[in-house]
Amino acid sequence: MRTASYDSTDRLSWTSASGAGCELPVFLPVYQPRETVFRLAVSQHAHAIAGIIVNAYFLYKQRPIRETLVRTGSLKEYIGFDGLIATDSGAFQGFTRQLFLSNKDIVRFQDAIGSDVIAPLDLVTPPGDNRTIAAKKLAATEKRIIEGLALVERGTLAGVQQGGRFMDLRHQSVVRLMELEVEYLAIGSLVPFFNVNHDLNFVGAVIRDARAAAGSDIPMHIYGAGDPSELPFMFAMGADIFDSSSYKQYANDGWYMTPFGALRDSGPITAGEYACACPICGGAAIGDVFADKDLLAQHNLNTILMTIERLRSLRRGLGLDAYLSELLDLHQRWFPDSLLRNSWLALHD
Repeated sequence: MRTASYDSTDRLSWTSASGAGCELPVFLPVYQPRETVFRLAVSQHAHAIAGIIVNAYFLYKQRPIRETLVRTGSLKEYIGFDGLIATDSGAFQGFTRQLFLSNKDIVRFQDAIGSDVIAPLDLVTPPGDNRTIAAKKLAATEKRIIEGLALVERGTLAGVQQGGRFMDLRHQSVVRLMELEVEYLAIGSLVPFFNVNHDLNFVGAVIRDARAAAGSDIPMHIYGAGDPSELPFMFAMGADIFDSSSYKQYANDGWYMTPFGALRDSGPITAGEYACACPICGGAAIGDVFADKDLLAQHNLNTILMTIERLRSLRRGLGLDAYLSELLDLHQRWFPDSLLRNSWLALHD
């Protein structure tokens, strides 16, 4: 079996064991079946969308689709996308319902259909889980990763870190994953900690510790990270790969994404404090973008992709620190109660 490869010198690229690769950093939009917004975004910005993430559980549970995919062995052909495709095992759905699905079956399914990055059926560990529960979920997740490593033949299995709010458990998780020689590190159940008023303290500690424990020769994927105001800081601390359906979720709730934070009204834009360069905002009045959820979702996805492109342009030089300072300055002015600035500065004390 082929092994994955990672250009760690400047964190330039990663290639799965399947041979599919991408430039880093990369954002993987969540693929929405029959979703017009997604397809429009892909057609308009194919150069920027290097990869996507697909929920394999939703495909697996529909028997006709499952049988077709297993027969053809080509998820890329089914979706109509030639770039990197990562798949989700349904772990998040398993957090809220009984899946009637084994880790072995969903891992084999992902591998059989040609997923480039395969997820084990890890156990989501939210901030509220106590230490006993977090430790049990960590142990179960580790067993499923070991099982998955023995099953995967085509793609690369993600080694998923769990451990909830307990740093020692998260550290233990990454150390064990390195002993297992995983080639792709995914940080699970982390984004909820950041969503509490943009607090980077715990998030930053986890990412930095994971990067230190894993070393520089493996990519790091933050599951569920998709706010353009968070991605630059996560990248600066060592993360390379991100995924989310945030562009659609934010739009459904009326949020307009910017690199400095999401807005509920166009005040800062009409005041001249921010001008978006995406094709959506260039072709429609700002009020129309706010009023149309499809336009808003397309704008949001463009904003995330433009943020990623900006990070790629900065990764080799000394411009990243200046860019982060610029983000913090305007973010704090727009959102004075946010913890982003203070938590970022605390990480550098």
